[in-house]
Amino acid sequence: MSRLYEAIQLRNEGELVKSNELLTSLVEETPGDALLNYQTAWSFDALGKESAAIPYYERALQIGLEEQDAIGALIGLGSSYRALGKYAQSKEVLERGIEQFPENNALKTFYAMTLYNVGEYERAMEVLLICIAETSSDPHVVAYKKAIGFYANNLNTTW
Repeated sequence: MSRLYEAIQLRNEGELVKSNELLTSLVEETPGDALLNYQTAWSFDALGKESAAIPYYERALQIGLEEQDAIGALIGLGSSYRALGKYAQSKEVLERGIEQFPENNALKTFYAMTLYNVGEYERAMEVLLICIAETSSDPHVVAYKKAIGFYANNLNTTW
């Protein structure tokens, strides 16, 4: 796997095309390797080639990944679908991710973006506000954590 680490290092150094070329050749040699498929998808994503990334993300998830890589692949796949305007697919992938990893706020944040794109503005705000209330260490936000959490579910309510 030293060639995989070389490809990742190239990506980390900003050599995106070289990294992608190496990963593409590696995944052609071993198409059933979930990690290679995930890293290849990521390399296409880094190049702004979301449509090319999608089949690799899908294959990686189908084969099976370790938890952190599975989360990254779900975010990458959902985000790629969203970037291409395939909002229904994005929503489905991100909902599946949240179901599998309910504590992951990055998944929830990308999900909120997709909810915005499908016109579910109230739900998008609710998801984001809850993430902010639960994760912020900003003392100004912490001071209002209870109120933010309450209003997250009552944005259209007046008293």
